[in-house]
Amino acid sequence: MRVNRAGDFDYERAGGSYSRIRRGDPHIERMVHDALGDARTVINVGAGSGSYEPTDRIVVAVEPSASMRSQRPIDRVPAIDATAELLPFDDDAFEAAMATVTVHQWSDASAGLRELRRVTTGPIVILTFDGDALDRFWLADYAPELIAAERNRYQPLAWFGSQLGGITTITPVPIPIDCTDGFTEAFYARPERLLDDAVRRSQSAWGFVDAAVERRFVEQLSADLDDGTWHRRYGHLLDAPTFDGSLRLIVNGPSHDAT
Repeated sequence: MRVNRAGDFDYERAGGSYSRIRRGDPHIERMVHDALGDARTVINVGAGSGSYEPTDRIVVAVEPSASMRSQRPIDRVPAIDATAELLPFDDDAFEAAMATVTVHQWSDASAGLRELRRVTTGPIVILTFDGDALDRFWLADYAPELIAAERNRYQPLAWFGSQLGGITTITPVPIPIDCTDGFTEAFYARPERLLDDAVRRSQSAWGFVDAAVERRFVEQLSADLDDGTWHRRYGHLLDAPTFDGSLRLIVNGPSHDAT
């Protein structure tokens, strides 16, 4: 069997629309950048097309997918072809590290986190989703198979602190109604966007359910939007400026003996 070194999702085959749909949201970006503190050197692991990377610091980006590296905009540094599990850098090479919506895709997440801590002297900032909170989103009523598949992909939040040591904080991230990062919950008040095939192709979750599940979802949501069912059930979300979903910001500081 062919091993996909770029993670559990085949971005070479199905990641072509990421840079267009998955654009960093400024509200979320602000939280990520604040969490990096005053670090001047940052390593971004699983960097993808560059969302959430700061442009006012020295950044080294690591991304194993050729498709994702090719989608990086001109204002981002070229990404190094490497994996989280074997970072080609010396100990303590960076003042901070970031990994946004990527750890769940690593082939050996424990090894990847050990590498992040090895090369980083300061905070490690991780953006991820809480598998236990995924069913807060109305998508769970339309595609429970997708929610189940996603829950199996995400590590328990407490696991991060146990792997990294030091002090770990976990903060819920409110999702703005106009969120520009096109993950599923970003469209909590724009359900019609999830009928767009290009949008779903930029969400790796759909790669873990049968095509029949996706077809059923599209047919049912289309029907419910047409006859008003979705609006009767979830219309209150149309006036909600933010959604408290499953997005989480994890910040880990080194233990005192790691300095």
